[in-house]
Amino acid sequence: MAFRPLHDRILVRRIEVDDKTAGGIIIPDTAKEKPQEGEVIAAGPGARDDSGQLQPLDVKVGDRILFGKWSGTEIKLDGEDLLIMKESDVLGVIELTGEVKKAA
Repeated sequence: MAFRPLHDRILVRRIEVDDKTAGGIIIPDTAKEKPQEGEVIAAGPGARDDSGQLQPLDVKVGDRILFGKWSGTEIKLDGEDLLIMKESDVLGVIELTGEVKKAA
């Protein structure tokens, strides 16, 4: 099923974090918090300003984003748990650099 968000809304897939802490402690599912990081799957065309001009979104499909803990509306689409949120709920875009830091 294809889904196209309207106006300044985006469709986000949460990115799961590791089940272990840095010290090696395994975190059970009941103690985990929902991830606040996700990937933009679909984006609307943008919002209209007071003069009626379309203002394009700053985020695009494929961006990794950070969002607030209580942001968005949870939906199930094709059996997958996703979020629909406004662009204003996005705290920032995570830009991966060419260097990947390795743990010592």
